[in-house]
Amino acid sequence: MVVARFLLSMDAAAVARHKLVDVHRSALTPVFSGLQWGLHVLVVALTSVVVVRAIVSDAYPVVVVVLAGIFLGVYFAGGRFRRDLTAARVWLGLLTLLWLGLVFFGPYAVYLVFGLFFLYLHLLPRYWGLLAVIVTTLVSVFGYAAHGGWSVGGVIGPLLGALVAVAIGLGYEALFREAGERQRLIDELLATRTTLAERERTAGKLSERERLAQEIHDTVAQGLSSIQLLLHAVERAAPDHPALEKIRLARETAADSLLETRHLIAELTPAALEGQSLTEALTRITQRVATPGLDAEMLVEGEPQRLPMPVEAALVRITQSAVSNVVRHARAHRMRVTLTYADDAVHLDVVDDGIGIDPEVLAHNPSGSFGLTAMRSRVQHQGGTMDVESEPGHTAVAVSFPLEEQ
Repeated sequence: MVVARFLLSMDAAAVARHKLVDVHRSALTPVFSGLQWGLHVLVVALTSVVVVRAIVSDAYPVVVVVLAGIFLGVYFAGGRFRRDLTAARVWLGLLTLLWLGLVFFGPYAVYLVFGLFFLYLHLLPRYWGLLAVIVTTLVSVFGYAAHGGWSVGGVIGPLLGALVAVAIGLGYEALFREAGERQRLIDELLATRTTLAERERTAGKLSERERLAQEIHDTVAQGLSSIQLLLHAVERAAPDHPALEKIRLARETAADSLLETRHLIAELTPAALEGQSLTEALTRITQRVATPGLDAEMLVEGEPQRLPMPVEAALVRITQSAVSNVVRHARAHRMRVTLTYADDAVHLDVVDDGIGIDPEVLAHNPSGSFGLTAMRSRVQHQGGTMDVESEPGHTAVAVSFPLEEQ
């Protein structure tokens, strides 16, 4: 009987936890499921013992049988209340009342209190749960004594069961805390693995872009440079050649194609941030295009902070592209690049007073041009946003990247 009580205690704790905590994602789910089924079997078995002893020796066998049947029905109906704490406590109160009725009419009903111990400890606040265990233990001792007189077993049995229930209940609390901590660590591990995989993919993309840029430099760019030099040599060798104008046009076309190829190589090559900060890199880009006819300035607002490498690389490349567009197409006299650090985002604004982007171009292509399309794609790839405003005398490219909370 002691072994049965011990197993009943363990199973009762498991099913009580199972009624209110979703453990389906836990690695311990098969254990708790097995304990739950074990509890069902033991409750049915012990209730059957109570019924049999009532029929054999109790004074009120019919009442005990009816109450025992109701007790089992209420017990198995409790599964539907596992996610509602208030309903579960009402269910526990009804079970307690039925158990008190069974104890009143039959002494052997005190055995059913062991399952209630763990339900008290789980469903009630800690001190109220302990108080309920103490009260029901005293009820069991006095209830058994009222039917069969005082005995050592009648006192020691409920007291020992209560102590075992409290000890196992605390152990299961620690077990669930450990399971929760383990699940938290697993979630962190999965998140870290996802982040590392994304970084590896980003590094692979950057490496492939760099390789492609090198291939273009060593083949197409070198070929165009050679064609340009050869055509220039022909111009000098035959200044009176009848096709001199076409030769000059071919050389200028090769020169323009070489310039575009070099811009493409610059776009493909990873941002040159080694040994300098993002602010220094953007300042260098801005100062490089400043001329007597173009007043270019770089401003930083907010407290600078270290950004993720892909975001910094994107900001550098976007600045290069936007500044290049201003120099080549805007015919601007002033240009301002502003980098703003906010609490939750970093903002980049490139503003000029040039002629603006052709409204027809913006109307048919919201991105404006291939360069703006490439910038927008780069921004979206890093989870940012980009807006373009343009009219004669004012063009602004605004880019924002959200920052993770520190």
